[in-house]
This record gives sequence, structure tokens and C-alpha cells, in this order.
Amino acid sequence: MKNKIAKILPGGIAEELGIEVGDYLISINETEVNDVIDYKFLMAEEYLDVEVEKPDGEVWVYEIEKEYDEDLGVEFEASIMDKAISCSNKCIFCFIDQLPTGMRDTLYFKDDDSRLSFLQGNFVTLTNMKDCDIDRIIRYRISPINVSVHTTNPDLRVKMLNNRFAGNVYDRLKRLAEAGIEMNAQIVVVPGVNNGEELQRTVLDLYKLHPSIQNIAAVPIGITKHREGLAKLDIFDGDSARKEIELVEKLQEKFMKEIGSPFVRLSDEFYVLSNYDIPDEDFYDGYHQIEDGVGVIRMLRNTIERDISELKDDIKGHFAIATGVSAYDEVKKVADSIMNKNNNIKIDVYKVINHFFGETITVNGLLTGKDIINQLKENLEAPYLIMADNMFRKGYELGDSKDKIMLDDLKIKDVEEQLDVKVIVCDYTGEDLIQIINTYCEEE
Repeated sequence: MKNKIAKILPGGIAEELGIEVGDYLISINETEVNDVIDYKFLMAEEYLDVEVEKPDGEVWVYEIEKEYDEDLGVEFEASIMDKAISCSNKCIFCFIDQLPTGMRDTLYFKDDDSRLSFLQGNFVTLTNMKDCDIDRIIRYRISPINVSVHTTNPDLRVKMLNNRFAGNVYDRLKRLAEAGIEMNAQIVVVPGVNNGEELQRTVLDLYKLHPSIQNIAAVPIGITKHREGLAKLDIFDGDSARKEIELVEKLQEKFMKEIGSPFVRLSDEFYVLSNYDIPDEDFYDGYHQIEDGVGVIRMLRNTIERDISELKDDIKGHFAIATGVSAYDEVKKVADSIMNKNNNIKIDVYKVINHFFGETITVNGLLTGKDIINQLKENLEAPYLIMADNMFRKGYELGDSKDKIMLDDLKIKDVEEQLDVKVIVCDYTGEDLIQIINTYCEEE
């Protein structure tokens, strides 16, 4: 395996030894380096023989004595060095299977790679792993990892993932837990399939593995309009979402008494759909599941309440905010509170309907540039458009691109040109919104 070095960090071991960009890392202590996990594990030794191949094919071996926590001081051409492991499941709820044709190739790639779980927070099913892969996680202490469980009912999991090997997930989770590997669990909840009593069973099974399983995030299935040839599935409405909340609340009360934590948390979509009260900040315990949409509304409310005193009184300005349907009411309240604090600031909040994926998709993170442009171009008056950071793609699938790219491949500059506006990207929790307004407003 050849791992091409793309950057030499100043002051590091590699720079001192004369290792250069374009060189290839071959092995450490005679052990082949296959990926970044091998690299991190092998670099933990204090005495190393590092084999490097130069672009002309000449191989150099460097003898290195270093501190335990030092590495070479290099960055590689690819974050995981080789290709990501693809998923062999055919999940009934898979969002990628519901994508329209004509999007960039990387969006159709389904990863199921424990390395990306460790490095970037991606979720894995454990289904596509061999026993030796589980051994490697334990040997290298790859922790924490994020696991898409969905159900601990073996027969139901085989059905949901359309994979005959999917039913052994609990045995694998138990093995990892016994080895001290920390895990976060995710459940995509499908009405009539793994909700209700099945959800309760899954949560209670996973609770037996606490504290190795630290928490569970339960999110509702998302259904796009591009489901030709796929199984017919229902989505949650207000009544069914409320029933799920009430069922989970009983479990949360039990867990709070026993471990001082709710352990399982539902994403904000359940509360928005059912018009149910959002839990207090303490419930979310530092917002560790925020990437699953768990606690976004509470964080938004609390950060605005905390930071609004920092809003300057002697400024004026005009802004627009584009948001999805599910977040619209909350964002409108935030805008109103800012305008009430300083009536020389005007904020227009636009509810963007998701025509690209279908109107059943209501979250910010699945909006496209084309929908934003098409729905704002006749109405936009403000010189600044605030867009949430989670509208833009992140991670390995963008390769070396430093651009912020939306799902439909549009970039910030495309939105700016089409709408004749300056785009400002804001943390989707609202943490930097007040600072943005202070920065871009004019003094009176």
C-alpha cells in the first residue's frame, strides 16, 4: 500500500528528516501501513523504523526516536489513505436509494466504514464487517464508533437492512462493549416497522450495554418523492410522533432514576411534528447528538437568549434567512427577538419548500441551492442572505475541495450570482448569529 504524502507540517519530524511532499509512506516497524488507523496505532511507539519510497522508486528507511504522542508531522493525500468500504445493505429506508439521477457520483456512494465513524463521525451498521474487522477495532481501540442499529430484533433487522447477515448486530455490540469500546447508537424509526414496542425492545436491549453504549439518537424516516420501485413506507404525522414521544418518555424516566441520563433522545422533528414541548437544556447533556438533529432547537433558543444582550444598539441593517419548513417557526421567533431588541434591524425569514426531494423533506440540511434560488429570486430585498452551515456538504466525499458545496453541486458563489446577494454561512445552532449581525450592520 502506498500512502502519498500531500503536506509536510512545519517543525515536525518529517521536515527535520527531509521527507518531502510526493513521497510515499510504505511501512512502520516492518508493518505495512494500509490506512490512517494503522498509521496512528503504529506511530504510538517511541522507536520507529519508517520506510519511505521516493517518487523515483528509491526506498529510504529512517530510524526515529520520538515522544510517545508525536507523529511524523505529515498529511496524506486521502484522509483514510485507501478507498472507503462500501455498504452491501439495501435498507428499506436508505436515503441514498431515494436520490434522483444526475447528481455527482460521490453522493451515490454508501459507506459503511468504521474508520470514517472514528474519524468523521459517520455511522456504520457493523453488518459489512468480518470478525477480523471487529478484532481490529478492539486491538486498535477505535473508540468511540457510531453504530446504526435500527433494531435489535434479528429477524426484523435482516428485513429492514435486506441483508441476511444483519441479524447478529447485538452479539457484535456486546463483544465491543465487553472490550471497552465506546459506542453511540442511532435508530431510524419507521412507522409500523420498528417503532412502538419494537423501539422499546431495542432501547432496553441497548441499555443493557450501557455505559459502553453511551446514548441513542432516534430519528424519523425521511421519504423523498424519488422512491420508484422501492417499498411503500409511511412517515410520522402529529399523532404518531406524539405517541412515540410518550412511549420514549416512560423509558427516559426509568433511565434518569437509574443512571441520571435519559440515554435515548428523539430528534427535534418528533417535537415539531407533534407541537410538543422541547426538553430543557440539561436533558441534552452537552448536545452530543446535535448532528442527528437532537437538541438543535433548544440550543438555538438558549444561545440567542444568552447572546442577544451582545447585540449592538447603535447599528442598522437588513438581512434575509433561508430555512426549511421544520425550522421556520423557530427561526422566525429568533428574528423577531432580534428585531424587538433593535428595531433598526430588519430580518426577512423565507420558508423554502423542498421541491428537489419532495415536500415531505423539511429539514435545513437537505435543501438545495436551486430551490433557494428559485423561491427567493423574485422576493429577496436584503443585501445579505444567511444560510445554515448544515446546508453544505462536509467530509471525505468532497475530496480536496475547500468549497462549500450544496447537495445539487451549487456553491456559495452560484447563489450569490443568481440572487445578487452576499451569502453569510452561520452555524446551524445559531451560536454566531448575533456576531454576524453585529459585523455586517452599519453604524447609525
